[in-house]
Amino acid sequence: MAKILYLVHRLPYPPNKGDKVRSYHLLKHLAQRHEVYLATFIDDPEDEQYLPLLKRLCVEVFATRLNPATAKMASLRGLFSGEALTLPYYRDAGMTRWVSELAQRVGLDASVVFSSSMAQYATSLEGVPMLVDFVDVDSAKWTEYAQAHAWPMSWLYRREGRQLLDFERRVAERASCSFFVTEKETALFRRLAPQCTGPVEAMCNGVDAEFFAPDAQRPSPFEPGAQALVFTGAMDYWPNVDAVSWFCGEILPELRRGRPALSFYIVGRSPTPAVMALAGEGVVVTGTVADVRPYLQHADVVVAPLRLARGIQNKVLEAMAMGRPVVAARQCVEAIDAQAGQELLAAEQAADYVLAINELLAAPQRARTLGEAGRACVQRSYSWSAHLAGIDRHLQDIRREEAQPS
Repeated sequence: MAKILYLVHRLPYPPNKGDKVRSYHLLKHLAQRHEVYLATFIDDPEDEQYLPLLKRLCVEVFATRLNPATAKMASLRGLFSGEALTLPYYRDAGMTRWVSELAQRVGLDASVVFSSSMAQYATSLEGVPMLVDFVDVDSAKWTEYAQAHAWPMSWLYRREGRQLLDFERRVAERASCSFFVTEKETALFRRLAPQCTGPVEAMCNGVDAEFFAPDAQRPSPFEPGAQALVFTGAMDYWPNVDAVSWFCGEILPELRRGRPALSFYIVGRSPTPAVMALAGEGVVVTGTVADVRPYLQHADVVVAPLRLARGIQNKVLEAMAMGRPVVAARQCVEAIDAQAGQELLAAEQAADYVLAINELLAAPQRARTLGEAGRACVQRSYSWSAHLAGIDRHLQDIRREEAQPS
């Protein structure tokens, strides 16, 4: 049993959005085997109620509030220091002191870093091996954002991508191993950072197929006779905002021709004003819901029309686990170990989505077969325990190295 510092940029509970799903399951996995000391930020006041649960999993928890508006102002310091804006956004003097004091007090065996922004708290710990779950190549995400925005935001995003990549390279050089969510992301980082000689591996996402499972007793949230298309996700995340805006503008009007009962449900927390403005004829914006599963289970089709997506999308795996037919962006489908056309459908252009969704709406048996195959795929290939076991080998290697006489 090792003493592990676990650094996470957002409170890893509840698992109600992509990064929190992964960070929570990684925490649970580590806590089953080791003593975990958690340092994290609370960026949603409603999440504070879950601190007692996390304290039961961990030996100690240091959680400090992060006000997004204040943090954005603080991040501008990066323009003067020459660093990525992400770093001062997540920089906190109290957390720095706690980490330093903890390392002296308990004698840490390793640190596990979730997302590159939190590595700034671990790189200064002399003699403490560091494992980094980058999840995605975040620098590439910012570079993609630059291509989708006009100046001056394009300049700012391009700068962030460049500066953050420089930091990611330095972190990977210091790390005992770096992890990314897919082999594709791993290959991308190797290409962007060819000078990094340390181990870089894929550690895929999973899904709790027992929690995300159809239940005949689960009531539908939809009106009787309605046909429902469903999108799930945090609705203050720009790629999600872009996806639903594009879907409502370019795809839904074509689908609703001759289908007056068809509605598009946008299900997720913190919808932006742009998302709220989409609500109207044929579009429902739910905001936060207590349980996303009824919306998934009773959807006629679940869609993930993401035009900017990195790595494996939990929303896609969860919908497949619920046994629902899924139509997702081709890049999302290619990121997972599933057979397009048999376990879910891939689309790229607006016309592709219209064709695929109409096909499923017109053929309920085809939709049912696709959904059943998708669930079987998740049960076969996406258990959390199997994927997260990849980090165990490196922690065992660290323990063996520490046990060797000097």
